[in-house]
Formats: sequence, C-alpha cells, structure tokens
Amino acid sequence: MIDNLISGFAISLSFSNLLVCLLGCTLGTIIGVLPGLGPAATISILLMLTYKMNLTSAIIMLSGIYYGAQYGGTITSVLFRLPGEASTVVTIFDGYQMALQGRGGKALGIAAYGSFFAGTLGTIALSILAPPLAKVAIMFGPPEYSALMCLGLTLVIYLGSGSVVKGVIMGAVGLALSTIGMDPVTAFERFNFGCQTLMEGVNMAVLAMGLFGIGEILYMAGSPESRSQRDAAKCPTKLRELLPDKKEIKASAGAIGRGSILGFFLGILPGGGATIASFVSYAFEKRISRHPETFGKGEIVGVAAPESANNAAVSGCFIPLLTLGIPANVVMALLMGAFILHGVIPGPFILEKHPDVFWGLITSMYIGNVILLILNIPFIRLFVKFMEVPYALLSPMIIVICTIGAYSLNYNPVEVSIMFIFGIAGYLLKKLDYEVAPLMLAFVLGELFEKSVRQSLILSRGSPLIFLSRPISAILLGIALVMILSPLFAFLIKRSRKGTESR
Repeated sequence: MIDNLISGFAISLSFSNLLVCLLGCTLGTIIGVLPGLGPAATISILLMLTYKMNLTSAIIMLSGIYYGAQYGGTITSVLFRLPGEASTVVTIFDGYQMALQGRGGKALGIAAYGSFFAGTLGTIALSILAPPLAKVAIMFGPPEYSALMCLGLTLVIYLGSGSVVKGVIMGAVGLALSTIGMDPVTAFERFNFGCQTLMEGVNMAVLAMGLFGIGEILYMAGSPESRSQRDAAKCPTKLRELLPDKKEIKASAGAIGRGSILGFFLGILPGGGATIASFVSYAFEKRISRHPETFGKGEIVGVAAPESANNAAVSGCFIPLLTLGIPANVVMALLMGAFILHGVIPGPFILEKHPDVFWGLITSMYIGNVILLILNIPFIRLFVKFMEVPYALLSPMIIVICTIGAYSLNYNPVEVSIMFIFGIAGYLLKKLDYEVAPLMLAFVLGELFEKSVRQSLILSRGSPLIFLSRPISAILLGIALVMILSPLFAFLIKRSRKGTESR
C-alpha cells in the first residue's frame, strides 16, 4: 500500500493534475455557495468537456468539485441561513445563531477544521478499507434499508429543541411532502394537483431555499427585534480572534471524530450520502449531550458534527463506485459516466487494470483537502464582513439569489413560485414556533423509506415478517424502538423520583 500511495502521489502531484485539483476544489467551493446549482448540475455540464482530458485528470477535477461543494455550502448556511448545499441544511441550526452572536468566524473556522479532519480520515479509510466495506454494503437489501430509514426517522424526536409533539407533526408533514409526484412502483400521479412540475416531486433545493431563505426574510421583515439583533452582530477583525480557540476546538474534537466515523459509514450505503449523514450526526450529538437545550442556540458542536459528517460521507460514497461499480448517488452516477466515457468500467478490476486512476484519485483527495483548508481559512475574515451589511440591503440580494437558484435547477418558473409558497410556509411555521428540522429530515428519508418498504413487501409477498427475519434489519428496528421509547422511560423515571422525594 505504501508503494501504491507513493506512486499515487507521483501522479497527483504532477503539474497538470495539481492544477485540475485546484480548479475542481475552487469551482466546487463557488458552486457550494450558490444555492440551487449544486455539484451534480455542474459535473453534468462539464462531463463532455473532460472527453479530451486523460481519465485520471478528469476524475480528479470532477471529484474536487464534489467535495469542494461541501465546504462552500457552509458559508451561506452560516451567514445568511441559506443552505448552499442540501448537506449543509443542518449547519443552519447553530451556525446562523453563532453568526447572530458575532461568532460567524468561529462557526466557519470549526467547519473548515472539521471538514479537513473528516475528509482526510475518510480518505485514509477509503485507502485501507474499500474492498471489505464494499462487501458489507452489498448485504443491505430493501428490508435493511427500510429498517435504516425507520431508525433515521426516529431522530425527529431529537432534532427539535421545543415540543416533541410538534417535532413529530413536522416529521409527518415532511413524509407527506415526500409522497408528492409519481408513485415509485406503479408510476401513478399522486398529490400533484394537476401540476406537471410536481410529477417529479418537490425539489429539495426549492424546499430548503423557501423554508430557510425566503422564510427568514419574511420573518425578519415582521420582526424589528430580530433585524436589530442581526445588524448589531459584530465580528472581531483579527483572524486569530475570528477562529475557534483551543477550548472550543477541544470541546468539538469528540463531535468531529464521531461525525467523521458516522458520516463515512453512512456514505458507503447507496442512497445514504452526505445529507442523511449530517442529520444523523447532529441528532446523535444532541442525544448524548449533557446540555441538549443549547443546540439550536449557537452550540459550536452543532456545527462541527454535521460538517465533519458530510465531508466524511463524500469519501465513503466512492467505495461502492470504485470497488463494485455501483453509484451511491447522482454525483457518483455522473462520475461513473466519466469513467465509461473514457472506456473504463469501475468495479472490482479497477485496481488491477487501472491502478494509476485509483491511486491517483485517492491521493488527490488528500491534496484537495489541504487545498480547501488553505482556500477557506484566510477568506473567513472577508466572509464575515457580510454580517456588517445592513439586512435591509442584504435581503433583496438573498431573494435574487434564491430566485436565480430555483430557476436554474430546471429553468422552470413554476419552481420559483413553489419556492415562494414554501417561503410563506416557513414564515408561518417560525411564527407559530414549529421547527423545520424534523420536516427536512423526514422529507429526505421519505422517498427512500417508501420505496424500500414496498420493495420488501413485494419480495415477501406482503408479509411484514421479512423485516424481522433478517438479522441486520431486526437489529436496526430494535434500536429504533429503544430510541422511540427512551423519552417515555426518562419521563417515567423522573416522575417516580419526584414521587419518592415528595414522600
């Protein structure tokens, strides 16, 4: 392996490959900042342009766009409450609150540190564990995915900081929204109200920009106190004071490590990806925290954990593609297209037939993470300057960015209208003290959950026992049941203690 890594670095450190890695990381960061565009759309546009490049350079550049976008999406999530990427939605919950408290630089700094550590750890794990972990991923069939998604849906209990009942209601709304569009099995139209655009379902970017971006602007417009709090937020001017101190880094170290591990393993599973990994990591940290009430109010761990998870998940996504030839998500499917375009089929024989491509890509990811850290840290001082722009001037810019982002998805003005409808919904939910975090999680998981459950029931000819007859599925459902009942047990224990004390 050491010999392979040395030869890989010799390939990735060549001038041409170093240049395309820098180009990919820079372009990915810019794409991540722009809501709606995303790495999938960018890679699909650039795919044919890579035909004249050699395969190694093409894959290095396209991969750099993918993991670079995870860094870029953090900037708008923290500063504007506007998710540049679906995987950075969770960063909004505490990152934006930190920005309002004049700690936006610390949020961006811990995100950069966590992303660098997670990306590097994920790449190391990819180098060492790719073949055995790919075999584990194959063991997941529809029943296992159903149980995993069910476990994920139990996290709605822990995502909200308010009423559990309200969190469950928002989770149900998210599941309902995920059913809009064509039935995944029968292809019948469902709940699209005769709208052609909704036949493919609600686009997640449109939903996120509406609920968070437009919803926040409407809320600020009707809340002078919130506007004054935001305009009063002043960040330090010195870079040393902007970045997290030793105490904050130490407090976040465990969350970064746990987020990296969770994100990597969830990234391996097709359909998992960075978005689910970030939600799971955030909910897990809140669950084990001694002070869960601080989450959603500017807790630095609430930024470190999901940012580490989404970057580690990107490394995990490459395992099924490179070892089995199975794309884990849309971006991996596009990268598979790049391989095929150059006459190479990714899979079990890529290490034997094309070791230069495999190890060149792996080592370029080490280099890419260093490049992204160098690109992001010095510019934090510039980014936080946006917090000094009066919201009265900034809000029209955000509306324009959201509108362009929604329109650029499919060049469809109807999606812009849908975004504004969700913006009004986001405003009303915030006024009524309903949190949208459980809604977003349920929406992300809903489609895959429904599809896997129905596939499982087709395999078992309608028998639900299939979920209990398979060991992995049964274990995951057992964990989900414990998580659902744990708040009830905690309540009963607390009540019994009060009864004992009163006696």
